[in-house]
Amino acid sequence: MNQNVSSTPISEPKVAGNMMQTPLMVIDLLHYAAQRFPDQEIVSRLHNNSIHRSTYVQTLKRTAQLAHVLAKLGVKDGDFVASMAWNTHRHVELYYAVAGVGAVLHTVNPRMFSEQIEYVINHANDRFVFVDLGFVEQLEQSVNKLPCVEAYIIMCSEHEMPATKLPKALCYEQLLNAESDYFDWPLLNENQAGSLCYTSGTTGNPKGVLYSQRSMVLHAQASAGPALLDLKEDTVLLPMVAMYHVGAWGAPYAAPLAGCKLVLPGHGMDGASMWQLIQSEGVNVGLGVPTIWLTLHNYLVEQGITELPLQRVCVGGAASPLGLVKTFDQRYNIYWQPIWGMTETGPLVTSLPPSKPLLALPAHERYQKQTTAGKACFGIEMEIFDTDDQPLPHDGEHSGELRVRGPWICSSYFKVNDADKFPGGWLATGDIAVIDREGHMKVVDRTKDVIKSGGEWISSLEIESIVSQHEAVNECCVIGVKHPKWDERPLLLVVPNAGFTVTAELMKTHLAGRIAKWWMPDDLVIVEQLPRTGTGKVVKKDLRDTYADYLVTGEAKTQK
Repeated sequence: MNQNVSSTPISEPKVAGNMMQTPLMVIDLLHYAAQRFPDQEIVSRLHNNSIHRSTYVQTLKRTAQLAHVLAKLGVKDGDFVASMAWNTHRHVELYYAVAGVGAVLHTVNPRMFSEQIEYVINHANDRFVFVDLGFVEQLEQSVNKLPCVEAYIIMCSEHEMPATKLPKALCYEQLLNAESDYFDWPLLNENQAGSLCYTSGTTGNPKGVLYSQRSMVLHAQASAGPALLDLKEDTVLLPMVAMYHVGAWGAPYAAPLAGCKLVLPGHGMDGASMWQLIQSEGVNVGLGVPTIWLTLHNYLVEQGITELPLQRVCVGGAASPLGLVKTFDQRYNIYWQPIWGMTETGPLVTSLPPSKPLLALPAHERYQKQTTAGKACFGIEMEIFDTDDQPLPHDGEHSGELRVRGPWICSSYFKVNDADKFPGGWLATGDIAVIDREGHMKVVDRTKDVIKSGGEWISSLEIESIVSQHEAVNECCVIGVKHPKWDERPLLLVVPNAGFTVTAELMKTHLAGRIAKWWMPDDLVIVEQLPRTGTGKVVKKDLRDTYADYLVTGEAKTQK
């Protein structure tokens, strides 16, 4: 158990050091890349599927032009500017220009409901919205409910500018073309906010997490380092995580710092589009949720492809299924690298890069470690607490609520008082986890997803990990549903692989001897797909609502 769990306030220094107080600023990441790696590429897929190529030095020049545009629009220090955009070079320019002038970039998730989009833009009081062509029509539906927005900048070339109902619609490229490619960037306080992201929660209004420039730079340094993403100049990085959510896990900040080639997929989130970029650009490291890599795997199976330039896929956002860990190793010789984080944690805090000792382990032992979330990087403290608010041993056995703290962990929500989420200076994650003596953290379940049957707890994630290993299973999910005697019992939902038949008896045989008998799901339901959030997470709440009475009535609720 980590003994450093004190919540004592930081004291004033008795003797201060004589070091310069130079602030950590986001724009300096791009300055550094332009100076040290000027010709390294940023490659983007655009809305028309054409490929755009730029370099770090060109990106810095265009970012300066955008900063002039922001100044002429009247954007001031502390203002909020929204974006609704895919992963492209233009979105990267927004990342740096908005923070660089001292404003805050609010990345809006277009996969939220329209009511949620309207809520977050108004809650943030965004003055301007930069929007990709593909989201213009969607935003038009909400325009009368966004009184704070003064103008909409459509991220396209002049000849692509659409007829639109958006008031005061401006063309991104037309605005940039009129400006100088040099900008005198202001010296900012490093605690100035630089980015805002709202959670993708499934209940209540989304909550905003406001990142400081200091936290973003420190996160970029940690993410690029060997304990997390381990990026280098010869890395070709493909973030299959959207730049509209948690900054694409910090990739647009960490990549310039490491000097690696950054490949941006735009709207191309299907298997064929992913493979085209991986093959043509020589992508060797990818970022994404398990669903993304399952999508790629399904496409590769259809095409009979087994040889890829990919060496690692860094996977977070959901538990790593043991079946996919094995498949990527045995079929493709790709290392499945687990990572963990949340919107509230900046987001990355743990990972398990492929080290020599790890790779030397027998495969079955290595696979088990790859289904953990890895180890916390330097700067992050991580503890598990029992129901009496006491820290528990790091022995791989005791489980409790996971709490974290560190320089890129949020201490409160934006304009929301939710003190219960931050007990004693920690962030309460809502995850139930174990930590072993070497620091490997494994999420056992979400507090809201764990199944309580007859007074005992059942881990849905553990059952899912074992079911995922069966060759007939493409995806699976375990939820707790009502039971007349045991309060709750597990129900297994399966999306079968093409050409396979999955039955309850088949799964019982597969699970027998691998889980406790009383953990065995009471029934199995075959489904065509699982409901997901805009960030790829399975929405278990919807499934629990649909199948709440399934073991009582034998029927699912009809969805409206």
